[in-house]
Amino acid sequence: MNPQRWIFVAALLAFFSTIPAARAGHYLTDYWSIDAFLREHPGQSRLMHDFSAIVAGEAVAVPEKIRTRTKKNPLRIAIVYPGLQASDYWRRSVASFTARLDELGIAHSIQSTFTRPGKDIAKQTRAIAKALQKNPDYLIFTLDARQHQYLIGQIIRQGKTKLILQNITTPLRALKDRQPFLYVGFDHAIGARLLAQEYIRRTGGKARFALLYGTRGYVSTVRGGAFLEALASRPGMRMVSAYYVDFNREKARRAALEIVSETPDIDFIYAASTDIALGVIDALRETGMLGRIMVNGWGGGSDELAALKAGELDFTVMRMNDDNGVAMAEAIRLDLLDKGGRVPQIYSGTFELIRKDTPPEHISDYVQYAFRYSR
Repeated sequence: MNPQRWIFVAALLAFFSTIPAARAGHYLTDYWSIDAFLREHPGQSRLMHDFSAIVAGEAVAVPEKIRTRTKKNPLRIAIVYPGLQASDYWRRSVASFTARLDELGIAHSIQSTFTRPGKDIAKQTRAIAKALQKNPDYLIFTLDARQHQYLIGQIIRQGKTKLILQNITTPLRALKDRQPFLYVGFDHAIGARLLAQEYIRRTGGKARFALLYGTRGYVSTVRGGAFLEALASRPGMRMVSAYYVDFNREKARRAALEIVSETPDIDFIYAASTDIALGVIDALRETGMLGRIMVNGWGGGSDELAALKAGELDFTVMRMNDDNGVAMAEAIRLDLLDKGGRVPQIYSGTFELIRKDTPPEHISDYVQYAFRYSR
């Protein structure tokens, strides 16, 4: 590594060891929603549409000259994910990404680091700094803390490693026209609105509920904020309590026990992640309230599907999971073909709302597509 690169990495480590955590309430103004971004950049709409068709289609291998080139010099890809959680989204992301690259004939070397969601900011930063020392061609990580925004800006300004931001589909306003190579994931606001609509349908727009956020940060703010915004025009939907439980199953269980003790007549508990939903189910089972208090899932991974089948989870928004990994691989393919202009700024995958009474054959169809690379 050249001396300037070493200075950059050292500065990152020093800077992130001292920066204070930001308050969650500041987040939404920092981003473009997808709709707002498309209003500002109307040409992106066609790019997103065409790219989505590529993701849904069969893999088309790169030309032989690129296959030969990457065999000789495999792409260096670093991944830092908050994958130490019950949700299998992150593991499946790596699996589908790797499998699609293989189908495309793109040789690669992937270095993956998994951390705890929202809690290992320093560890994430060290992992990213260590990865940057090796000058990877692509760096893939997520954004869930304000500290990450500074890091993203620094990497983009260096201009040597192309950055893919996973699990975020809302571009950072502060970066203006110097954005990461790709934002990829499943829009949290769309998923939250689908869940809100289902609760309104089930309760007739009149209910008392609690909300369990994850860690204070981007994901909690969008999943919680969009949900509450979707209920704002329904005065009969009253939130009686809210907790931050750090995407931790045991903390969610304890919070749900407290909620049930204080407000046993509550109608539902909105869970902002898989781990939170499972913790709520633990508490409701323990108190004999399963079936009396509703709880949703978030993402539709394997654990949620099992809970739906068991009748313990009422419904969830299921991501067509592997599309995220396929999208990253296809973006890299276009980049290698010198067709980076065909890569949209945002790839946002689709959801399906599934319920515990959804016919098994329908769920099977969703599973076959959503997990087609990561079974």
